[in-house]
Amino acid sequence: MVALVKTVAYLGLEARSVEVQCQVGPGLPRFNLVGLPDKAVSESRERVQAALAAMGLALPPKRITVNLSPADLPKDGSHYDLPIALALLAAMGVTDAEQLGDWIAVGELALDGRVVPSPGVLIAALHASEVGSGLICPAAQGPEARWASGVPVLAPRDLVGLLGHLKGSLVLPEPPRGEVAETVEGNDLRQVRGQETAKRALEIAAAGGHNLMMVGPPGSGKSLLASCLPGILPPMTPAEALEVSMVQSVAGTLEAGRISRSRPFRAPHHSASMAALTGGGLKVRPGEVSLAHLGVLFLDELPEFQRPVLDSLRQPLETGSVDVARANAHVTFPARVQLVAAMNPCRCGYAGDPARNCNKYPRCIGDYQARLSGPLLDRIDLHVHVGAVSALDMTLPPPAEGSAEVARRVAAARARQVARGVRSNAELEGGKLDTFAAPDEAGRKLLLQAAEKLRLSARGYTRMLRVARTIADLAGAETVGRAHIAEALSYRLMTG
Repeated sequence: MVALVKTVAYLGLEARSVEVQCQVGPGLPRFNLVGLPDKAVSESRERVQAALAAMGLALPPKRITVNLSPADLPKDGSHYDLPIALALLAAMGVTDAEQLGDWIAVGELALDGRVVPSPGVLIAALHASEVGSGLICPAAQGPEARWASGVPVLAPRDLVGLLGHLKGSLVLPEPPRGEVAETVEGNDLRQVRGQETAKRALEIAAAGGHNLMMVGPPGSGKSLLASCLPGILPPMTPAEALEVSMVQSVAGTLEAGRISRSRPFRAPHHSASMAALTGGGLKVRPGEVSLAHLGVLFLDELPEFQRPVLDSLRQPLETGSVDVARANAHVTFPARVQLVAAMNPCRCGYAGDPARNCNKYPRCIGDYQARLSGPLLDRIDLHVHVGAVSALDMTLPPPAEGSAEVARRVAAARARQVARGVRSNAELEGGKLDTFAAPDEAGRKLLLQAAEKLRLSARGYTRMLRVARTIADLAGAETVGRAHIAEALSYRLMTG
């Protein structure tokens, strides 16, 4: 007899159907696990055997063969424990194999028989919804699975409880749906003294989803400005929140099924590796650029990152996704992020500061900024200088306008962009860019003159037009005018 139990394999944010086939037959006592399992899956034999022993069951003195089909698809992760145990129990006659035909099972087993959390349950639940099956998952992740509408969910705490439910001796309660987390209040723009130009650039970046670079001496407020950005961004729609939660689920960071409508804000240290930033590793997992999907990726001290690591961001910033290629797998993660970068003008940080001298000027500037490649800088829409803040500035009263007022203007601008059929102006391209961002005659003349003088690349030209469209949206203008083009150009003068 061969018992069959359904489960899934994760490839990025995609779940592939996997069938766990278990046969208990004659032969020398042995527990074989085949079907391209990785180390974690191979070790499930020990966890399953210990969990069954905790229930008072021993493996039969026969040859046990478990096949994970399709056999040519690599399998990794501890979520195969529960389906392997259920298939083995069905093959032993402990439970009815036909009862398991309508369920997909995922979950790790503890040695005492508890079903403990494993990453990716939300992805498995959405897959179960697509194929019309129910889902068996750990009790702690039942609320997460309930976000997939119309999917029956069994969330046992241990194997004994699950077997009791299948035999009808007890009934497992339906897990509650996960909560929507409260919005976390961040820093307010009222905390920023002065820096009106930088605050204006931050507002434009938020309104259009543009990438932003801030350059200034230490202590000028670059990190504070970046931390204020989430507070002026519009909350995510339910569809966007589910999209972000899928990334968090496969990364194992979705706690108690709690979904948030606040946009992600990720600020990795400059020592981060390429795998940490873009994804990868022995078990391919999403990196910081994917964990910041539909939110903000803040890179402080930008030139201190390794140059190959920074250049690995060029594709995600352009396409909104990151492809991780390995010998045995090719995985794609979403990475539609808003990059905010901060850096000092030179290594010591004081080039151009009238109050302090840069001892190695101008070589210090050239060496430091040369760590950034031209193609990466070309993908940053807004470049703004953040001047030093004096002690006298700190004694001034806080500005009258804070994040709440700016957020209302940003929300109004984003509403105009959604009406055009795009999430933000940063995604305008092709015919929509020609239709909605075409400047008037005066703006077109200025644009052509500037493009020739500044030698804008095709990418720089396109990104500058998107910024001008955002500035016009903030002003409530239907057409991009000369003033909007002029302001957009002022934010590209740093790089030319």
